[in-house]
Amino acid sequence: MSSKIDSDSRHHRLRVVRIGIDTYQEPVVYMHADCEVCRSEGFAALARVRLSLNGREVIATLNVVHTNLIDRHEAGLSDAAWDALGAHPGNVVDVSHPDPVESFSKVRAKIYGQTLEARDFDHIIADVVGGRYSGLEMASFVTACAGDHLSLDETIGLTRAMVSAGAQLTWHARPIVDKHCIGGLPGNRTTPIVVAIVAAAGLTMPKTSSRAITSPAGTADTMEVIAPVVLSLPDMRRVVEREGGCVVWGGGMGISPADDILIHVERPLDFDSDGQLTASVLSKKVAAGATHALIDIPVGPTAKVRSAASAQSLATRLTDAGAALGLSVKIVLTDGTQPIGRGIGPALEARDLLAVLRRELHAPQDLAERAITLAGHILEMGGHATPGLGAAQARALLEGGAALRKLEAICEAQGGMRSPPTAPHQHVFLAPTAGRVTRMDNRRLARIAKLAGAPRAPAAGLDLHVRVGDRVGKDQPLFTVHAESPGELAYALQYGAAHEGAVAIAGD
Repeated sequence: MSSKIDSDSRHHRLRVVRIGIDTYQEPVVYMHADCEVCRSEGFAALARVRLSLNGREVIATLNVVHTNLIDRHEAGLSDAAWDALGAHPGNVVDVSHPDPVESFSKVRAKIYGQTLEARDFDHIIADVVGGRYSGLEMASFVTACAGDHLSLDETIGLTRAMVSAGAQLTWHARPIVDKHCIGGLPGNRTTPIVVAIVAAAGLTMPKTSSRAITSPAGTADTMEVIAPVVLSLPDMRRVVEREGGCVVWGGGMGISPADDILIHVERPLDFDSDGQLTASVLSKKVAAGATHALIDIPVGPTAKVRSAASAQSLATRLTDAGAALGLSVKIVLTDGTQPIGRGIGPALEARDLLAVLRRELHAPQDLAERAITLAGHILEMGGHATPGLGAAQARALLEGGAALRKLEAICEAQGGMRSPPTAPHQHVFLAPTAGRVTRMDNRRLARIAKLAGAPRAPAAGLDLHVRVGDRVGKDQPLFTVHAESPGELAYALQYGAAHEGAVAIAGD
């Protein structure tokens, strides 16, 4: 163990040690129960502690250690804290109490039903991005804004604050188009196809995408199977200027950083809020420099948006807020009653979208038709197609091979195209009885794919063999589970066996 630090202020300084614990985005500091700093400053477990090192500062959550994992003169840092401070072995960190978070008084006001002003959201989001809110404080903010607690003006204020808190991209070309799917529909991987069609038509579409948080795959996860997606901003600009589009991971570019932080609080709470969802979606579009955005809202009993009334309410909020922010928003309501395509999981979804672009005989036609429809709307929004004729132009670009050539060029510009991997462990689920497929449960199918290892294991997931309305015989394959390890396959099979209603069959 290390020796004491020779300093007159040693009671407020500790030598840093990298603990090697992944706490995702939350900086965590570990101190021994007998640490002199802990005892003199009165720090207790879960206290917020300010750490300063070489001009950098981070507010971390304290975990108290009672074993010899670290000694009493050390501060163990989680990976997030270590990276935020730019620490190196042997560095000494200054430890102190953080200043009170004054913006939290506005969160308390919102909890008690008061309306917040735009400047209130500016202060709150700045503190969230600055790491000054604890997980409990962020959960309080999310709760205060949940349901219908955000007015349209508050939604606009929150969105603007989220945009201002991060990087904002500007482009010389006009218009700049973008798209977003509200989600909840496994396999709905239209984005790379749409980008390829739209860029092939001559529009500019710099697509920054997310990784999955609770789903079996995000667009960035799927795209990463066939090309690099972690690009610097200069490299992203190079790709877009050369090819007219890209599909990259937005998490490393500092675009609306508050969104990624708040999403990880919102998802476990499972709150439904049009205001928060609108701010999440539009802040990234505005920050990415978009002038026009198409929003796909799948509607279905097991999708994220479950009714036409809910979809219309959300559509109105998105359109009105977009107009206030200078963003032209078009809403498309789509069928969310069953997964799109056959694959659920990064590699399987990549296989499907490549099959569509390559016009393979057995490519999933539902995925192709949805992508054509969405791309057609974007071509019309961007002035590259006559109203009503966008889908026909999109189809011609897809079927003529221009879209495939464009995606290949984008992949090469992003670092090189590669083939999706195949999982070594597979198991087929068979129909327990003959009949007609009457329903698919999006959430249960997604759960099976995640238990199989998706998206962390890129080749893992689920491959559908039937659609709603299909007739099946007893012991006919319904879907195949793919896994990269026997253990993950076993987890998925256990869940699938206990939830046969993931694919419901009614006898004739």
